[in-house]
Amino acid sequence: MRWVWLIIGALLVLSGAVWTLQGLDLLGQSGGMNGEKIWVVIGPATAIVGLVLIVIGARKKKVS
Repeated sequence: MRWVWLIIGALLVLSGAVWTLQGLDLLGQSGGMNGEKIWVVIGPATAIVGLVLIVIGARKKKVS
C-alpha cells in the first residue's frame, strides 16, 4: 500500500510544478491557466501536499 502513497505524491508534485510554471507563464503556451496568478498559489500548495504523501509513503513500514 505504501507505493500508492508514493505514486500519488509524485503525481501531485509534478502537477504542482506544471501549474506553478503555467501560472508564471513560463511554458510558452497560450490560453487556459497561463498567466493566471491563482495557479502560482495552487501549484506550490499541491506540490507540498505531494511531498507530504511521499514522506508518509516512505516512512510506512513494509507489511509482510
